[in-house]
Amino acid sequence: MSYDFSPAGGGPRSRVGLLGTGPWAHRTHAPALAAHAARGGSEFAGVWGRRPEAAAELADRYGVKVYEDPDALFADCDVVAFALPPDVQAPLAVRAAAAGRHLLLDKPVATTVADARAVADAAGRAGVASVVFLTLRFAEPAAGWVAEQAARTGWFTASAHWLGGVFAPDGAGTAGAYADSPWRREKGGLWDVGPHALSVLIPVLGDVTAVTAARGPADTVQLLLRHESGAAATAVLGLSAPRAATGVGLEVRGTEGVFRMPDWGDVPGAYGRALDALLDSARTGVPDPRGAAFGLRLTELLAAAEAQLAG
Repeated sequence: MSYDFSPAGGGPRSRVGLLGTGPWAHRTHAPALAAHAARGGSEFAGVWGRRPEAAAELADRYGVKVYEDPDALFADCDVVAFALPPDVQAPLAVRAAAAGRHLLLDKPVATTVADARAVADAAGRAGVASVVFLTLRFAEPAAGWVAEQAARTGWFTASAHWLGGVFAPDGAGTAGAYADSPWRREKGGLWDVGPHALSVLIPVLGDVTAVTAARGPADTVQLLLRHESGAAATAVLGLSAPRAATGVGLEVRGTEGVFRMPDWGDVPGAYGRALDALLDSARTGVPDPRGAAFGLRLTELLAAAEAQLAG
């Protein structure tokens, strides 16, 4: 499949540039972009990173161009994919949008409401498409399950937990490569995995109308949410669970019964579907519901919870 962002289609394949060279870029973004290009969906054009030697290594691995300047990458690409810390991502996304480039963003879009709003506003002003890669909204079968539940009504309660072991107290972290992430150490599970839980609860139960936050052990945070549907939900979020306590789960309860989110896999494949969604939005001009505006809403809710925890 090829895209030229015009209603008629049939133009050259979209050129996608990647910003970032960390573990997430190595494990997900770069292999997914290469696989997407291999099946003819796009062209993986090049890589820029804050560490030039790491950018050169990643670019060489995939046979793409290494860029010394992000604006040069913007000039050569149709789409910019981000694998950067949120507060590095946000100002670069504003620049990319101003250059007319479509945005495949990582979560959270930013860790301040002002920065997240700047990204959403920049995309709106430039008329570019945007998608935030929220794993559960693209990885199957979880993504299909979310769509099925969003079509139901009569919800009463929901509960979610995402407990990672990145900073496990027993020293047996389950994702050691991410333990060196300064922004994760500073912001914790609320900001790292909170977007995932909210990205499922909101389309199913409706927007959040009230949020209460409480601290648990280490970086663990518990959220109590009220939704537009009237349903109440809880979410327990953290990156410091002992290995035996880690896991992800979500269930919703209502007049039609109890529904539990299935497991998911193939994260690079999910990233490819996120890119497909972005390209479709760019081609049709129809905003994707998982775009920068949704990323802004997630940041607003997480910032409100953080403010409560600081009070």
